[in-house]
Parts: sequence; C-alpha cells; structure tokens
Amino acid sequence: MRLLALALATSLTVAGAATAQTGAPNATAPAPSSLPSLTSPLPPRADGKPPDFAFGAYQRGNFLFALREAERRLDQNPRDAAAMTLIGVIYRDGAAEGKNDLEASRWFRLASNLGDPQAAYELGALLLEGANGVPKDRDAAKAQFERAAAQNQATALYNLGVMALDASDGRKPDFAAGAQFFLRSANAGGDDGAYSYGVMLREGKGVPQNLAEAARWLKRASDAGVIAGQVEYAIMLFNGEGAPKDETQAVAILRVAAAKGNPIAQNRLAHLYVDGVVVGRDLARAAAWNAFAKAGGLQDQGLDVATANLTPDERSRFTRIVRGTIGN
Repeated sequence: MRLLALALATSLTVAGAATAQTGAPNATAPAPSSLPSLTSPLPPRADGKPPDFAFGAYQRGNFLFALREAERRLDQNPRDAAAMTLIGVIYRDGAAEGKNDLEASRWFRLASNLGDPQAAYELGALLLEGANGVPKDRDAAKAQFERAAAQNQATALYNLGVMALDASDGRKPDFAAGAQFFLRSANAGGDDGAYSYGVMLREGKGVPQNLAEAARWLKRASDAGVIAGQVEYAIMLFNGEGAPKDETQAVAILRVAAAKGNPIAQNRLAHLYVDGVVVGRDLARAAAWNAFAKAGGLQDQGLDVATANLTPDERSRFTRIVRGTIGN
C-alpha cells in the first residue's frame, strides 16, 4: 500500500530553536514517509475470502504467476475487482511486465467502478501525481480518494487530510477538515493518520489543543514505527509535555529514529552529546551524528562550532563511529 509523499502544510511546523535551555530537543514535523508498495500486502478481498493463489504469489514475489493467476480468475469471473486491482498494482510497479501506468490506471478504474476501495485509492494516487500516460488531475484524484474513504480506506482518508491542508495555487487550508480526515484515517488503522492528528492536537490546528491526546496519538505512531512520530513523541517525553517526563526513554526513541536516518533525531542526539544531557558529553559522537544530519540536509552551525576542534583521539573515534554506523 502506497502513501503519497505529500507535505503537511507549513503551519504544522513546530516552532522553536534547535535546543531548549534544558538541552531538550525540538523538531519540525515532516510529512510521513512514502512507503514502497511492491512487497506491501494488499487488503483482504472484499468478499471476506482468504487470500488466493494470486495474492500468495504476489506476496512471495512471484509476480508473473500472480499476474497469470489474476487473469485466470477474471476469465472465470469478469467482475473480480480484487483481481483487477492486483493486475493494476503489478503493471504500476512493473513487477512482471514492463511498468505501464496507463494500463495500471485502466485496471484500477475498472475495479474502482466495481466498488473496490484499494483500486480507487491507487487510481487517485496516479491521478494526483500524474504518471506516464495518465494526466495529472487533482479533482479526479480527490473524487477517487473520496470513493475509497467512503469505505474507510485509511490511506485515502489520510491523503484527503493532506489535500485539505494544501495551500498551493492560492488555496486556503481547511485545518478542521484535515484534522477530521486524519482522525478517521487513524481510527481506520492508519498510523500516519495517527501521527498527523497528533501533530494537529499538539499545535491546536483544526482541533482544540490537547497535549495529552497529542502524546497518545504520537505514541501510537511511534510504536508503529512511523519515524516522524518517533521524533515528535520523543520530544514530548523529553519535555514532559502531555506525558510524564522520561528523558531516558526519549533518548532511546531518538536513537531508533536516528539509526533509521532521520536527520532531526540525529541532530538532537548530537546536541545532547555536546551538552552532556542524559548521555555523557562525547564530542566524537556529537560530531558523528551531526555529520549524518548534515548529509540528510540539516545544517547546524552551532554543532559545527562545538565539534570543530576534536582531539586526535576524538577524531579517531569519530571515524570509527561513522564507519561502524554505515557498515564500512
């Protein structure tokens, strides 16, 4: 299942300096990451039956067999929407035949018209992004997302929330609508919806500010592995906002997000090592995490200055830490 790489409105940005006076990290909330679809499971068939041979072959990476089996199913039942959706996914990803977005959109449209919510979502994704042979059409994409959302499809609900916050082309963000879409997505099982709803609760955008509820939703996103949620929940834990203050646990969560390549988490860990907050002061580790954050696009002159004059031993350890982290 794919999530569109759409950015949340800039008004969801968390204000603040890189560190608070206590050394507590602060962050800018990025949009949830895009997830690959090639090996992600499709939802169960709408008729409630267990996954069939086509689905199982797709899950095992035997895409050509999955395509042929789905085509066989359609020979038996020309209205098998789940088989149509699977064929569309295979063409969209170029998994068995050459990548063909136009052919994928044709299959998705057929399945969407038969009421398949996953197909409606996938067609909406192609229309919103614009693809080879598929003209970009925001209004048509929204209509497909709405069709999928009517059946409680979590990613369609999430993307409707993002679209509600879209301020491009002179649009006025609708924070209330966005918050409700994110809540519905979260309640339908969407962890990125949980993250986004938690951010809006924390900021009081579209809903009354409620730090305790924000922390609850962000914890769910964090526990589910949403990296942005891990960063935001760790910050709330560190500062004791909406949840009991727990600096040790906050740092542990930041480490997880940093190891996954999140530059905000890497930057905050670097500050903690410079300041000696929770972790011991260690300029070699601070320099290493700062280097990773900079490679991810997050510049921090203060960290550059703080780690500019490493001793020979610190420089040696810096090299070992970097090499050990990247596996060289």
